[in-house]
Amino acid sequence: MACGGRLPNSPVAAERSPAANRIAGVATHPAESWILTGSLENFRINVERGFDPIGFKERRRRQAEEFEPGDEVFFYVTGVQAFGGLARVTSEMFEDRTPIWPQGKKKRAEPYPWRVHGEPVLVLHEADFIPAEELAPELEHVRKWPEEHWHLAFQGQLRTIGAADTRLLRERLAAASTSATPA
Repeated sequence: MACGGRLPNSPVAAERSPAANRIAGVATHPAESWILTGSLENFRINVERGFDPIGFKERRRRQAEEFEPGDEVFFYVTGVQAFGGLARVTSEMFEDRTPIWPQGKKKRAEPYPWRVHGEPVLVLHEADFIPAEELAPELEHVRKWPEEHWHLAFQGQLRTIGAADTRLLRERLAAASTSATPA
């Protein structure tokens, strides 16, 4: 499949990027689901800003170009190794180097220049985050690694996931939100 897993509707479309297909008026197909890996501090900032924008690292430009309105982003929070929320993309990718997220102790500043506008779908209180280790045996994406190395599935900032993983994550986040502890 071309174009980030979306089925293009013409042979020419298969050779173009998703952005070029949109410009050319080529219909795109079902929304993609993504897992975005980031720090707790960055997640908190995303929540405070209503996920507007969601930023991606410099080296993730090609992946960021694949985002379309309607795509979903599940947030995997490093450090706590848990899922904290879900946002929906409301724009195509754009470039903006205005600092939003902290740089921490990084050797080189990371402006997360490739961005999309988003909106919250479901955000859990931190006490209700879903530990990834509990979901790992059920996630198709994680099965690519030996069971004892499940955490390697969340290395790197960004990845797409299939329909089964999307359903599982959406169901678990919804269940955790209905049994959430009061703030």
